[in-house]
Amino acid sequence: MAGKLEGKVAFITGAARGQGRAHAVRLAREGADIIAIDVAGPLPLVVYESPTEEDLRETARLVKAENRRIVAERCDVRDLATMRSIVDDGVRQLGRLDIVVANAGICILAPWDETTPENFQTTIDTNVVGVWNTVMVSAPHLITAGGGSIILTSSYAGKKMQPFAVGYTASKHAVTGLARAFAAELGRHRIRVNSVHPGTVKTGMATADMQNAMARAIETNPSLGNMGTPFLPAWAMEAEDIAGAVAFLASDDARFITSEHLSIDAGMQYF
Repeated sequence: MAGKLEGKVAFITGAARGQGRAHAVRLAREGADIIAIDVAGPLPLVVYESPTEEDLRETARLVKAENRRIVAERCDVRDLATMRSIVDDGVRQLGRLDIVVANAGICILAPWDETTPENFQTTIDTNVVGVWNTVMVSAPHLITAGGGSIILTSSYAGKKMQPFAVGYTASKHAVTGLARAFAAELGRHRIRVNSVHPGTVKTGMATADMQNAMARAIETNPSLGNMGTPFLPAWAMEAEDIAGAVAFLASDDARFITSEHLSIDAGMQYF
């Protein structure tokens, strides 16, 4: 039985592990071929372990196990020229582009007065400029294909806020705005643009070091420690839970959904 994305091609950033890998595997399972990029190397400012080339190779292996094709390359989303070259080459190899998932991002936790200019700038450059770069190199191919779906990964922090992460909160609110702005202008080309807003997800970012960084930050302002409490009895979701929402937005089941901001957060934003 054919999947909902049979014959489609998807471009996914931050695909080496976590949510990006889950998106690649789920979309492949639904029938899509994949163009995947990831920095797959050191991220000096973050406290969690950086993705590796082996992680990206494992994503490629998992996609191939779904009997789909994949073009997987190392690329920093801040590098517009290299990303454009990879996407253009991927489209030449796979024939078209229909779906874009701008998933790559970083998170640096620190109280406001311990946030350095380098931390703030790197977060904005990766999480905002990187998303803008992703859309700019891929949207022309969707126009050529006659339409498509673009999904931008924002966050619970892009609807409410993430305590002790001024740069991250600012960046994810910006992603929410990018989804609205691109949806308005690309709609005439039958391109839908939506954002997804995960809560806490069990990925390589959700490490003991990140938890310790949050605990230290909460000590500076304990009253903020309960923000993000979920309504459902689950404090964290699996990456596959977010991938299910992405697959829905990529499919024709969502053909009239655009400029929407879909939360998968167990109610965290409303606490």
